Amino acid sequence: MERSTGLALLSAMITPAVLISACGTLIFSTSTRVARIVDRVRDISATIERLATEPIEFHQERRMAMDRQLAFYTDRARLIQRALTSFYSSLGLFVATTLAIGATAFLPHLAWLGWLPNVFGVSGALVLFYGCLLLIREARLAFRALDEEMHAALTLAELYRRKRQS
Repeated sequence: MERSTGLALLSAMITPAVLISACGTLIFSTSTRVARIVDRVRDISATIERLATEPIEFHQERRMAMDRQLAFYTDRARLIQRALTSFYSSLGLFVATTLAIGATAFLPHLAWLGWLPNVFGVSGALVLFYGCLLLIREARLAFRALDEEMHAALTLAELYRRKRQS
């Protein structure tokens, strides 16, 4: 293999490697989001259990707030699951791109498959983009859930204030 051809091959194989690294970073950060949702759902479940077993002031308002929060977390978890599936899929497609580049370069009888790395690479980029769009939706939903939680806390604070005044 000629030096310029070898450098071109190495350059072609580095691009998917960078995208593989990006997928890994997104997978890690998205997995962290899953862990935080799991922790929060466990907290909400414990609160719901306390509401069912202990006499707590403003029981109904608290229970309704917990139900609304669980709905948000259910939707967020589904979006994150789809995003993670997209990121793992794009990771696989970028690895396939690298392998296809190497195979078409080192196995001359497979040269007719020279289009395959492009298909894998573009497919991986599209799936990665879709996963990013899902994370944008999830982040927006997270802020809506936060707004709802703050509203519920302010409502409880107002109920306590009224109770003290009466």
